[in-house]
Amino acid sequence: MFTFFTKKIFLVDYLEGLFDIHNHILPGIDDGAKNIDESIGIIEGFHQLGITEFICTPHIIHNYHDNTKNTIKQAFEELKNGLSYHNIDYIKVAYAAEHMIDDNFENLLDRDEILPLNENHVLIEMSYLQPSINFDHSIEKIRNKGLFPVFAHPERYQYLNSDIKNYATYKSKEGLKFQLNLLSLGGYYGADVQKSALRLLEGNFYDFVGSDAHNLRHVESLKSIKLKEHYVPHFIRLVHNNRSLAKKVV
Repeated sequence: MFTFFTKKIFLVDYLEGLFDIHNHILPGIDDGAKNIDESIGIIEGFHQLGITEFICTPHIIHNYHDNTKNTIKQAFEELKNGLSYHNIDYIKVAYAAEHMIDDNFENLLDRDEILPLNENHVLIEMSYLQPSINFDHSIEKIRNKGLFPVFAHPERYQYLNSDIKNYATYKSKEGLKFQLNLLSLGGYYGADVQKSALRLLEGNFYDFVGSDAHNLRHVESLKSIKLKEHYVPHFIRLVHNNRSLAKKVV
């Protein structure tokens, strides 16, 4: 007998213990948390979901978010001080960056000014409007540095999600590792992005998962996301994979 009803499960039931490798919770440094109070609010929201460990990844985008190792470290120290002031000793944090593949990225790479997720993985992104002209060359240079490029939220690029074959090409030709955004699973960025995210999840295209949270609204939106039961094992695999990127958190 056929049924038109498929059991759905709340995503938050599988978030406890997630090591979040992509977020914008450092204060006042990009389009994420505007100040330390917002940072603490976002972190407390995550704590309610059982997420207590983070690699903070502010944007580095030339002529827009011109962050450096120093500016990111300063914001990180501000966050640590804020956590200490509020006696929040159950949160562990480290820092890296989300690097835009733009006209300045290779300069940063040549000068060893990038901030990888751990000793051999670097988080990258492109414009949502069109592929970076220097993308192939930048990826080659990343690999020549002995690093693995982790491609943030591939489901959100409109010029890719029209055909699943585009992703297969990026995985095989470019050797990219893919990072899923949690909110993509709930349609937060639109139905097309959600559809792509679920297809990629089911097809085991993803290697890692991150929140990409910029504000408390993003955290709250996670509570309403439901998944069909057959997606759950694929998602749990990503949660486990994130542990392989663990770096020193304090």
